[in-house]
Amino acid sequence: MDWFTRIHLILFLFLSSSNSSSSQSSPFSASPSPSPSPSLPLCHFEDSSALLQFKNRFSIDNSSELSEYCDAMQSYSFLGEWDRLLYYSGLKLDLSYNKLQGPIPRSIFRQENLFWTNLSSNNLTDVVGLYEFSKLKYLLFLDLSFNNLSLNSKIFLNNTLPNLTWLFLSSCNISEFPNFLRTSERLDYLDLSHNQIEGSVLNWMWDVGKYSMNYLNLSHNFLTNIEHLPWKSLQYLYLRSNLLKGHLPIPPPSVLVFSVSNNKLTGENPALICNSIFINVLDVSNNSMTGEIPPCIRNFSYNLLVLNMGLNKLHGVIPMTFSKGNSLRNLNLNGNQLEGFLSPSLLNCLWLEVLDVGNNRINGTFPYWLESLPVLQVLILRSNRFHGSIGSPKTTFPFQSLRIMDISNNEFCGILPEKYFENLMAMTNITYADKLKYMGENYYQDSVVVTLKGLLIDMEIIQTIFTTIDFSNNVSEGEIPQLIGKLKSLKGLNFSHNRFNCSIPSSLANLSNLEWFDLSSNELVGEIPQQLTNMTSLSMLNLSENRLFGRIPHGKQFDTFENKSYLGNLGLCGVPLSKTCSNNEAP
Repeated sequence: MDWFTRIHLILFLFLSSSNSSSSQSSPFSASPSPSPSPSLPLCHFEDSSALLQFKNRFSIDNSSELSEYCDAMQSYSFLGEWDRLLYYSGLKLDLSYNKLQGPIPRSIFRQENLFWTNLSSNNLTDVVGLYEFSKLKYLLFLDLSFNNLSLNSKIFLNNTLPNLTWLFLSSCNISEFPNFLRTSERLDYLDLSHNQIEGSVLNWMWDVGKYSMNYLNLSHNFLTNIEHLPWKSLQYLYLRSNLLKGHLPIPPPSVLVFSVSNNKLTGENPALICNSIFINVLDVSNNSMTGEIPPCIRNFSYNLLVLNMGLNKLHGVIPMTFSKGNSLRNLNLNGNQLEGFLSPSLLNCLWLEVLDVGNNRINGTFPYWLESLPVLQVLILRSNRFHGSIGSPKTTFPFQSLRIMDISNNEFCGILPEKYFENLMAMTNITYADKLKYMGENYYQDSVVVTLKGLLIDMEIIQTIFTTIDFSNNVSEGEIPQLIGKLKSLKGLNFSHNRFNCSIPSSLANLSNLEWFDLSSNELVGEIPQQLTNMTSLSMLNLSENRLFGRIPHGKQFDTFENKSYLGNLGLCGVPLSKTCSNNEAP
């Protein structure tokens, strides 16, 4: 792939069919998409060819410093006819997601017709005064995020960037709200996330884009207080991972996505949250909020896609009656003190992909009716008060889309029905395309807490190739289903702390993608199948506290496991244990 394709240096000519002189004013305004001027002449064939030659003359190594690019741009910009062409053309500079280093060259600020500048996600190192961009009076879009920049935003100039509509300054080492924002009344999108802004949101910020602000991201700062949210057109509001205290701030009724997770909010959910009936995503997780889930949440059902109230101190029952035709995709109530039963009306959530009610006090038998949800991918019931046998499935293809299933730390008993494992289609095969996908949408990334190699891990994003089954800490008995060996995409399998009293199925050797495997603290008997050495991805094995005997297999991954993988099996022998095997014990 050539440099131009990768770096995306694009020149746009906005030229029309009517003639005019070179003194005509610039075609650009504050609208999101600059429109063509009706007074500019059509681009002659010679000019078009010259523009293509201009593009093709760039042959710049990706490791070069940015100043080389801009010097080249500057030297080619005003030669002969270029003076006329570029004066009337909109210049879009997109150098994002490369390996550019060094300072931002000041020659950029001499490109008066720049309307779009994206230098994000590079290795640029500089101290930049935002007042320098004031020379670019047609600038609509500016993104300097995720570099090694420090911004000097204290200098205040009237109308610094009068047409600016999109501003992204994420991870720019900003310690306070930039002064120039005082005059940025036309902002639609503002991202100041991943900085060091602390304290309260300043009062003058309420006037920034007061009637136009559509997207505001102040996440990952040190904000402690936000008194009110006056933006009447706001649709996307991200305040997560700050130090916000007190009651939940109430978003405007226009908000579609509201994320205020990972703060220090307390108190009950205010009734005013019920005014947000058009909301698509409500994430108030990982706070210290108390009280019950507001009954009005059921009124959101037709628009609500994501409801995450996990990791709070909510109590009472789940009040929701899920109506037919709802759009709910993710319901996360993990880590509260909720009681009662799961509502069978969840069957109306035909688009539900994530159901996480783990770590509560929910009662009842296994909710078998969930098996018919067609796109359910994540089911977390861990650490509740579920009980009884799981029983055979009631549908032909139960849980056909399921990738993560965690029903650990309950009181499920009896024999595991083999048919459930026969039809877990999403755990059977993976494709190359799956490796590049994550659960969630652009506006919200799904997350989940899982037990991975014996540790509780908070997965902030879920790759679709991640598959795991955790039935640990129950009272299941009998045999481990042979058909589990068909689930070739499994990454983790945990049946520990049950009462399985069978031999280890040799069919499990087919789990070539399995990375952690825990059968500890059961009543397993027999020898460890030699075929298990074919599990070449295995990095954690725990077979301790069983009744296994015979020689421990060796070769491949089994040569990497230590004593602790086999402790409590008095009949086992061979490396890595100190007990040697006699000649008549199977190799």
